[in-house]
Amino acid sequence: MARIVGEVMTCEVVEAHQETSFKDVARLLDRHRISGLPVVDGDDKVVGVISQTDLIRHQAARSPKVRARRFRLPPGRSARRAGDPTGLVTARELMSTPAVTVHPEQRVADAARMMERHGVERLPVVDEEDRLIGIATRRDLLRVFLRTDDEISREIQDEVLPGAVGRPVHGVAVTVRDGMVTLKGDLDDADVPRAIRLTYRVDGVVGVVNRLTAHSGSGPVGPVEGPTGPGAGPR
Repeated sequence: MARIVGEVMTCEVVEAHQETSFKDVARLLDRHRISGLPVVDGDDKVVGVISQTDLIRHQAARSPKVRARRFRLPPGRSARRAGDPTGLVTARELMSTPAVTVHPEQRVADAARMMERHGVERLPVVDEEDRLIGIATRRDLLRVFLRTDDEISREIQDEVLPGAVGRPVHGVAVTVRDGMVTLKGDLDDADVPRAIRLTYRVDGVVGVVNRLTAHSGSGPVGPVEGPTGPGAGPR
């Protein structure tokens, strides 16, 4: 069935504190080959996120001022203090807030929608007290959707359909092509909506075409257009 964030997240998280300097943040990103990291407070609660874009934006905003005063140092001021725009800047000033976070029990598909909606590349994973316990990146979530058609088909046949009707199902054929599922066969009228809804929830499924025939005699249920989300299917 649908996988959850806790199953795909990275548990060893590179993090910064609010007092971490600009240069130390840049070093962390470079050393670990990552594009962003969460910022936590003294209780390990996530207070923001810093990305490479945040660092570059800060540098771009400060650079004209630095150039303008480069050759006009007042007596007693060091070149490092006046000429280095990163010296006194910390993660507190650099981070984007509030951080968009997820909980480990949330579905991977829901986390992917959150990333898309907020335009972020990573989601800190927090516990019930908002303490950092992991991080989920686009790459982590993408692995879930790179399932083969055969894997998807087997899960629907072996787990989803029997779970939907409460017994082994032998009269339904499942075909999958590029994540698009076609269900064809006979089911009790009351089981059809649940079978379609649960099929939508399988990781890697992008849409469902319904060719099921209900035993009540109502005839074939019309096709379900895909790709769509589970909210668009029969209830």
